Amino acid sequence: MSSPLDKYELVVGLEIHAQLMTHSKLFCSDSTEFGANPNTQVSPISLAHPGTLPKLNSKAIELAVKLGLALDCDIERENYFARKNYFYPDLPKGYQISQHTAPICKNGYITISTNEGKKAIQLNRIHMEEDAGKSIHDLDDHFTCIDLNRAGVPLLEIVTEPVIHSSEDAMLFLTELRKIVRWLEVCDGNMEEGSMRCDANVSVRLKGQNTLGKRVEVKNLNSIRNVKKAIDIEFERLVMLSENNQSIIQETRSFNADNNTTFSLRSKEDAEDYRYFPEPDLPPFSISEEDIKKIKESLPAMPHQLIEQYMLQYQLSPYDAENICNEKETIAFFNSIIAHCNHYKSIVNWIIGPIKQYCNDKSISIVEFPLTSQAIAELIDFTETGKVNFNNASTKILQALINNPGISTENVAISLNLIQEDNIDALMDWINEVIAAMPDKVKEYQSGKKGLIGLFAGEVKKKSKGKADMQKVNALLLEKLQ
Repeated sequence: MSSPLDKYELVVGLEIHAQLMTHSKLFCSDSTEFGANPNTQVSPISLAHPGTLPKLNSKAIELAVKLGLALDCDIERENYFARKNYFYPDLPKGYQISQHTAPICKNGYITISTNEGKKAIQLNRIHMEEDAGKSIHDLDDHFTCIDLNRAGVPLLEIVTEPVIHSSEDAMLFLTELRKIVRWLEVCDGNMEEGSMRCDANVSVRLKGQNTLGKRVEVKNLNSIRNVKKAIDIEFERLVMLSENNQSIIQETRSFNADNNTTFSLRSKEDAEDYRYFPEPDLPPFSISEEDIKKIKESLPAMPHQLIEQYMLQYQLSPYDAENICNEKETIAFFNSIIAHCNHYKSIVNWIIGPIKQYCNDKSISIVEFPLTSQAIAELIDFTETGKVNFNNASTKILQALINNPGISTENVAISLNLIQEDNIDALMDWINEVIAAMPDKVKEYQSGKKGLIGLFAGEVKKKSKGKADMQKVNALLLEKLQ
């Protein structure tokens, strides 16, 4: 039986606030460092004392243009800021300085890879604005505490068109955007610390319709997983309202991650409610063609470009190339190893396998991995000769090298008695013993149960105490059993 959800199309537009990686705030020199004691990174300007004037942080302009160029946006040459008038307890001025009416970047897109293929998610705009402070409700039973350290921190607001039609695509878009802003060093993408926050505008309409339904906005979602959950919850809630002929109220809602519900905060304001007008204390600013050219030339190669390059240059699969090219640190790590070793596929397997596992277990980044690239290359080369098997190399030998930096892989393998036996006579002795001890299984194999080859190989491995070269054992077994 079909569900009422099948009749409706989900329509989502996302608004993402990304804190820029500047050392100081958007309009004053207060520090933007995270984790300082409350209200210690403030000044008369960020506290909105009378007579103070803002001064624009030029680094914020550079980072905004950098992201805009990377996302194929049109860069606005003539810019100005506006006052967005609304009052929150943690907004000292009683208005926010924003670019909403004249965004520095327009249009553009981000491509996501879905099960249905690649999709280009169109952007509406990217604009600069200052952040508000933070209201903290759980420190005191009777009062709300205000921390203004965040007030005035520079933000980019990245706004998509309402072209996302599944929570999965929304999740993929956010994942890709976070990867890009980190790659460009525009924002650290840390949603847990609030340096990247997402609002989801959700509406529904009957399939086949083109007009947008009344939307609700779910605010300040602090993880990609919560964005997906909140969208799914709102889709179902809005469909049920529509099916029961109940009105959908345009409102702002919040998501409760403890019980997976959304709840109303306030009715949703429209643009006219904010009474925008040009900021009188900040002059307009221009971005020259020379500025744009200089920023464009400073852009690094993007991950999708490097994936294609590494597939071609090192014959990596799309999966392997994507794993290597997801993070700058991983690319640098890979490049440092290939300077000493050309087993490219094996290097990838080591990086995304035992090396990544070690880093995860120790809660360290790959740049903190304790072995030098030369030592890792030596271990990979030694394993590729077949003198030790991968399992022993990636566990016992790797750990021994970490514990004893400077010792050679070969010396470790010898001291741990892990050198594989590849002498044909020795291997045949073990194989003959196994076959002689299992005549019934030999007959079953020869009558068609070819899967038993694994049983024979396993017994040989036991008899050799793990020292047999299993690649040669399998070849010899096939020959013997035929």
